[in-house]
Amino acid sequence: MKTRITIIPFLIQLAQLLLLLLLPCHRYTAYAAGGTWDLLMSNIGISAMHMQLLNNDRVIMYDRTDFGASNISLPDGKCRNNPNDLTLKVDCTAHSVEYDVSTNSVRPLMVQTDVWCSSGSATSDGSLVQTGGFNDGENFVRVFKPCSGKTSTCDWKEIGSALIQSRWYATNHLLPDGRQIIVGGRDAFNYEFYPKTASTNNLFGLPFLQQTNDPREENNLYPFVFLNVDGNLFIFANNRAVLLDYMTNTIVKTYPQITGGDPRNYPSTGSAVLLPLNMQKETIRAEVLVCGGTKKGSYLRAQRGKFLGALNTCGRITITDPNPKWIMETMPVARTMGDMVILPNGDVLIVNGAGAGTAGWELGRSPVLSPVIYRPDDSLGSRFEVQNPGTIPRMYHSTTVLLRDGRVLVGGSNPHGFYNFTGVLFPTELSLEAFSPSYLDSRSANSRPRIISPASQRKVKYGERIDIRFTIRGSIKRDLVKVTMVAPAFNTHSNTMNQRMLTLSGGKVTGVGISTYKINSIFPNSKNLAPPGYYMLFVVHQDIPSEGIWIRIQ
Repeated sequence: MKTRITIIPFLIQLAQLLLLLLLPCHRYTAYAAGGTWDLLMSNIGISAMHMQLLNNDRVIMYDRTDFGASNISLPDGKCRNNPNDLTLKVDCTAHSVEYDVSTNSVRPLMVQTDVWCSSGSATSDGSLVQTGGFNDGENFVRVFKPCSGKTSTCDWKEIGSALIQSRWYATNHLLPDGRQIIVGGRDAFNYEFYPKTASTNNLFGLPFLQQTNDPREENNLYPFVFLNVDGNLFIFANNRAVLLDYMTNTIVKTYPQITGGDPRNYPSTGSAVLLPLNMQKETIRAEVLVCGGTKKGSYLRAQRGKFLGALNTCGRITITDPNPKWIMETMPVARTMGDMVILPNGDVLIVNGAGAGTAGWELGRSPVLSPVIYRPDDSLGSRFEVQNPGTIPRMYHSTTVLLRDGRVLVGGSNPHGFYNFTGVLFPTELSLEAFSPSYLDSRSANSRPRIISPASQRKVKYGERIDIRFTIRGSIKRDLVKVTMVAPAFNTHSNTMNQRMLTLSGGKVTGVGISTYKINSIFPNSKNLAPPGYYMLFVVHQDIPSEGIWIRIQ
């Protein structure tokens, strides 16, 4: 009898997957205990290795320029002429696209130098500032300023020699003064700023990055970087973390090594998130969650054909505690190369990745198809919930971002060199999907808020108090309404840079008409809590978010 209880759910899930495979290839919708999947486009022309949502609801994506010809041509007969390219000196195809969420369409963009394994962040004016890359792109900064309209012509602007240090596998974060800090990278044990000022036009050494670097495996690339509520930077590399005062180049706190000591950064490639900051509390706590990765030595063993199982543990630490300690939790699914996305209600989606091996060409095995929801406010031991599986393996070079409508955009997967679609274990993926968490189910429609004011693109000041009006078709539970704001993040290599969510204070809900209410909310009063720029604002009722609106805090 025990055998039957174990096998039957497996057979049901297998039948669901077989049914999905029989559906038309252009679109599918799958249902299970939690969440639905939709195939948006089967071919966007490139593999979405890097992804950033902008405040015009368009997503900038790019892969690398030395891959050979992509599947989408540059417009107007343009060609990229680059004598430094390692594959094609003259390439008339695009390696970056702009995806329009509203029309489900892509527009090819021109990027000249190699952006592979680069980093970036949306800045305070809404532009994407992207830094570094490979080969001839290592010292470049590229700026994409968003524009709108059916005949949009905005494109990349490239700035040569804008970085002092070559940056490959670095991490960026937006700072309270509106600049970006660029931390680490291969053979780069330092940090720098962009744009430069007279006092910051140089490099700042960070020995911590050299101390956490294993020259055989590295395991400290794409370090996890988060702005703490005190204005300092939490930096996690390999299995250790420090708190950096970047203004004085001083380590102000050293955190204990994560329990178990296994590596969590590239190429072991776990993922991390700064959990939502709750401004309703008198004292704002900052907590970091680090999940997945691989055992020490996995990268070297994978290169010899031995694929060790991924880690199934998460470590959670309150970085504002005087004496912080790691609290370990067990995920229901082991995962490396997973992505973590903060949802508008404060839950965390863990998606993509592999169950064995590491990041790197042909080094991942056992794709993990089932996302997991992590609910940080639930009791320890009951925070994870496995979601409905997708059908497309999303391995090395997969990406995710949160959209304003509450869906999570999922793309990429290029676990080998070049655009190989056949003859390999996991082909290059040019498709784009959306995962809809269960809060978007039709049965939640009567409980879903709809914001009616302020209008999107509203400018707000630090500490400003605003009435947010919204409607709910069904009955309302006023004590279960909150307002959240989420920064649009830059995602690559399982590192979601500048990801940040705040729950606003205030919170008194009053009725103003039939099925219409207002909630009085106070925006953060410090740039350390919310660096200036664009955020998605949501009204959340019983953990069901509205569609967001864009606000700009300055």
